[in-house]
Amino acid sequence: MSSIVAIVGRPNVGKSTFFNRLIQRREAIVDSVSGVTRDRHYGKTDWNGRNFSVIDTGGYVIGSDDVFEAEIDKQVELAIGEADAIIFMVDVETGVTPMDEDVAQLLRKVNKPVFLAVNKVDNAKRLENAVEFYSLGLGEYFPIASTNGSGTGELLDALVDALPEDTREEEAELPRFAVVGRPNAGKSSFINALIGEDRYIVTDIAGTTRDSIDTRYNRFGFEFNLVDTAGIRRKSKVKEDLEFYSVMRSVRAIEHCDVCLIVMDATRGFDGQVQNIFWLAQRNRKGIVILVNKWDLVDKETNTMKEYEAQIRREMEPFTDVPIVFMSVLTKQRIFKAIETAVEVYNNRSKKIKTSELNEVMLPIIKSYPPPAYKGKYVKIKFCMQLPTPQPQFAFFCNLPQYVKDPYKRYLENKLREEFNFTGVPVSVYFRKK
Repeated sequence: MSSIVAIVGRPNVGKSTFFNRLIQRREAIVDSVSGVTRDRHYGKTDWNGRNFSVIDTGGYVIGSDDVFEAEIDKQVELAIGEADAIIFMVDVETGVTPMDEDVAQLLRKVNKPVFLAVNKVDNAKRLENAVEFYSLGLGEYFPIASTNGSGTGELLDALVDALPEDTREEEAELPRFAVVGRPNAGKSSFINALIGEDRYIVTDIAGTTRDSIDTRYNRFGFEFNLVDTAGIRRKSKVKEDLEFYSVMRSVRAIEHCDVCLIVMDATRGFDGQVQNIFWLAQRNRKGIVILVNKWDLVDKETNTMKEYEAQIRREMEPFTDVPIVFMSVLTKQRIFKAIETAVEVYNNRSKKIKTSELNEVMLPIIKSYPPPAYKGKYVKIKFCMQLPTPQPQFAFFCNLPQYVKDPYKRYLENKLREEFNFTGVPVSVYFRKK
């Protein structure tokens, strides 16, 4: 279970540059989730073998100074509430500003690790100037330069040492299904429709994080935890922090679940925010079910559903092997179909295939269509096996793994899907030297 690290600070101190450096240096994800007013950035990265998520608390409302400060305070407070560790970034060029002092005052009361990063320290003179940041009362500081990366190693070493240990892996527990989607898509109503009538079988288990509540669901022979991210409602005027909060919640819920039920509003379509959630789940290798809610509100003709589904599949290429359920929470149409589908996807994700069976099926397929030769060299695949990971990953052993290109990997992935049914689950294919 990965920890969350928030980068806070006033605008233009180099938070985003630092964020991009963290994210790009490893194959991590950067998703700009368009908030209501600003883009939020969140991504996944790793350092010294520890994975964690990074949230850049981004740009703020441009207005008078007091509006500005109020917004920053809110962002910082939310980051403090949600994150496991905080990087507070300041700028050596401008020195300590009143706004920095405000943020520091909030951070001094927190019993979470706070790392003061003094940015833009790229020469000896500036290193001397950085001393004044001791006045913020946050103890040691880390002189860094986001643009060229100097000093970031020491900061990250200290950061990962302070992150809480991964504990969740040890407990065997019920499958976790996260209900995610943009505000007002019908997430709460969906959960209430599932558990509403027989309230007594619900036990609220406080989740590992205090932001999403797990609800034990036990009916019709299914038992699992529903992770509800529906606590955020769109108020008449959406405040910046609400959107930020709901994004943080979704990131957390996605990372800690087995299957994501992405609830979307049929009248709005598979828009940018829904796509961001979809790609985040896909890159985190989670099972995915798309639930098109409010289907009762769409004017239908003979092929409406087919065309709508085809449109969604075009948007999610190349990962199109995902179940799509059209439902209406209001009329309770197909809501149990949604749960059955989620359970199927969970079973697909935890499926283990015997090595002998895998080779029996895949080797003839590879023989009839081998990888194309590269620079006159032929790739010979001798053997394959499923790796012992929580989600389906396969290793193919061959003489020249470096010559196998993406199109062939996708071909094998599609064959694995056809033969063994991995609907709704991202499948990873690796080539290794035999």
